[in-house]
Amino acid sequence: MTSTGRGVHVVTTTRTYKGKTYRTHLLRRSYREAGKVKKETLANLTRLGDEVVELIRQALHGEMLQPAGQRLEVVRSYHHGHVQAVLEAVQRLRLEAILGSRACRERTLVKAMVAARLLDPQSKLATTRSWQATTLPSLLAVEDANEQDLYAALDWLLARQGRIEKRLGQRHLVTGGLILYDLSSSYLEGHCCPLGAYGYNRDGKRGKLQITYGLVTTQEGCPVAVSVFEGNTVDATTLLPQVQRLRQRLGIERLVIVGDRGLIAQVQIDQLKRLPGVDWITALRSGAIRHLVTDALVTPEQFEGRSLFEFCHRDFPSERLVACYNPELARHRGAKRQALLEATQAELAVLQHQVKAGRLRGSSTIALRVGRVINRYKVAKHFELTITDDTLAVALNTQQIQAEAALDGVYVIRTSLSVEAMTAAEAVRSYKYLSHVEQAFRALKTVDLQVRPIFHRLAHRVKAHLFLCMLAYYVQWHLMAAWRPLLFHDEDQTAKATRDPVAPAPRSTAARSKASSRQLADGTSVHSFRTLLTHLSTRVRNVCRPAGNSGASPTFTLDTQPDATQQRAYELLKTIQV
Repeated sequence: MTSTGRGVHVVTTTRTYKGKTYRTHLLRRSYREAGKVKKETLANLTRLGDEVVELIRQALHGEMLQPAGQRLEVVRSYHHGHVQAVLEAVQRLRLEAILGSRACRERTLVKAMVAARLLDPQSKLATTRSWQATTLPSLLAVEDANEQDLYAALDWLLARQGRIEKRLGQRHLVTGGLILYDLSSSYLEGHCCPLGAYGYNRDGKRGKLQITYGLVTTQEGCPVAVSVFEGNTVDATTLLPQVQRLRQRLGIERLVIVGDRGLIAQVQIDQLKRLPGVDWITALRSGAIRHLVTDALVTPEQFEGRSLFEFCHRDFPSERLVACYNPELARHRGAKRQALLEATQAELAVLQHQVKAGRLRGSSTIALRVGRVINRYKVAKHFELTITDDTLAVALNTQQIQAEAALDGVYVIRTSLSVEAMTAAEAVRSYKYLSHVEQAFRALKTVDLQVRPIFHRLAHRVKAHLFLCMLAYYVQWHLMAAWRPLLFHDEDQTAKATRDPVAPAPRSTAARSKASSRQLADGTSVHSFRTLLTHLSTRVRNVCRPAGNSGASPTFTLDTQPDATQQRAYELLKTIQV
């Protein structure tokens, strides 16, 4: 095919080699010399691409070239900006090396599912549909993947969970360092999963089977391991197996496990004491604190001029106890208790009026209605009730209320660590690090990754689903750390190590300014993690071609230019380090 213009023309040749077709574009000149037509090659245009060569060909034909918007048509657009950000984070975290040392389709599909969970969390079937609107499948060459391929990749992932968690532990955990551990639960759809059971439902979904799962993180909240249990599993029974798993699978001989008062109870502490190299930090239950108040070991007078003090007690040998008092927490609990009491009294007064009017009779019937009221607000212990067939007498148990009020704002940290290993203030801070695990559960369950509801029926698929979500949160955790200047998050993280460990954590001046103005210093909007991803997704990759050629012209891609916020988000990704 030849195009001419004043003797200069473009020649395109096509050849096939080993089953592949190659096109060559040459810029040539025709001229006469001694009555003979000769040709001279001026340049090889192949590297410019078919679309540029086509423009040169048209110009040599003498056609008037017009602005691209008038000469090009967009065949299709794909959401691209958020895909680019997530995949760059995955690359910087070297997640592929964590998943497996050998390249394979399953590893690529897991990588794609991790990214898809961050971009648009859906079921596996819906994922294979929705990600077609983005550049994710084309960038990873998984356009042809269906839900069965994703299920097979999940099975591949679960078989390697132990090795993956070991690599994460070696990367992020240190010998003798803090390890945070907590449990949560999520409800299941259907009744076929063997792990499903009725238990303490944290989701508020009555009548739903659930599973329980434990998350292990660093003291900063970076996840390294997850375990899935049956839905009726008692939290405390999972602790010792988890510690053994950390020591054997991750190879950590010395560690400090941090867990809440329901997880590390006395039975578990007795077991941990028999494990060399294992220390712990937890808190006392309210019953144990009440005994300390009764024995006058913890009184309001002892907190005058200070927010914490350390002491020992015969009931807790070889342990350190740190009593803390938070006046803000005391006011909050007192106000909440008073509101619940008043709401209960108001509803009981209605029942008393019905009994007096004769519309409610019979001791059993009255007791049933009263039970519904006092259990609704969980304050039954603060009331003294006298019920007969035709009377209902209600009185407040002031002694019980005063005893509980004496504990308002008071909590006690207990630890096996010596003073040389950790100060009292550091022990309190370490216990409060459990809020990082709570943030992880919030991201996993609701705001970002939507691990629930769980539709999988097979136990191993449920476990693989939870592990996949944990890996997605691993990427999100690093993204949030890198994007902190663009988010509502407080950027001043060093102050946490020096401020009062008991008092409510104050936000920095910059963080308060972001929260109040909803703007950054440059006037752009402050984002949450989810809205920032949405904003990045407005950068699209357009598939274009010259207009008016009935689809015969070659296509090329053209990305929209990033705005200031998007450009800064990409630049901040360079701060991700492992």
